[in-house]
Amino acid sequence: MQRSFFYRRLLISCIAVMVCFGLPEPWSRLASIGYLILGLVLVQGLCTEPTELATGGPPSRSYRRLGISAIAFWLLWTLTPVEMRNTGIPVILLWTCFGGWSAIRLIRRLANERVVNAAVLQGALAGYLMLGLASGLLLCGLETIQPGSFQGIDIGTEAAGLSHSVWGLNFAQLNYFAFVSLTTMGYGDVVPLTAPASMICVMIAVSGTFYIAAVMGVLISRLTIQETEQARNPYGKSD
Repeated sequence: MQRSFFYRRLLISCIAVMVCFGLPEPWSRLASIGYLILGLVLVQGLCTEPTELATGGPPSRSYRRLGISAIAFWLLWTLTPVEMRNTGIPVILLWTCFGGWSAIRLIRRLANERVVNAAVLQGALAGYLMLGLASGLLLCGLETIQPGSFQGIDIGTEAAGLSHSVWGLNFAQLNYFAFVSLTTMGYGDVVPLTAPASMICVMIAVSGTFYIAAVMGVLISRLTIQETEQARNPYGKSD
């Protein structure tokens, strides 16, 4: 029950951030609160591995510290002026590690589920959306470090003036391109122009493909075992 609740909270948090990006200014900046909630949901829900849940062991302190550090540096980054470009470097490094580690821990959590139900599917979808949103942060951080890394991105007048916080960047467009890269759609309306931007896009595409392959493998194996058990015991009687 607790894990099912976590899957739903994670999915709702991801959808809330995406909905906020679709709102007109200045309401779209509510996504900053959504990112904060998303990070806290991940830290709280994934700080304990499945084996630790079964044995009652202590949570993973390293993962918790990484998550808290990623959230803290992200908050600092959103409040700093755009001309302070180096603040995006720890955001890229920390959220790359935090997002990747979160995806791995979520896949392990899904692999330990005995039954594939609606909550498990919600968790699988939430993990994919979480990767996209984390990738959007990487692209935003890169744009603050190297302005002009992408062609087709309207950075906005606030960011161009270099007198406001990094939230003046067009987060919606950068997150849109992150999901385009994650799904390997490649519409061509946004194009990376620098080598770091190209490599980050490759990394995002590979991570998205790997996540789908891993989750599909887990779900198919769980469904196979589930159907086998039902075939052996169609009336739900215990042996």
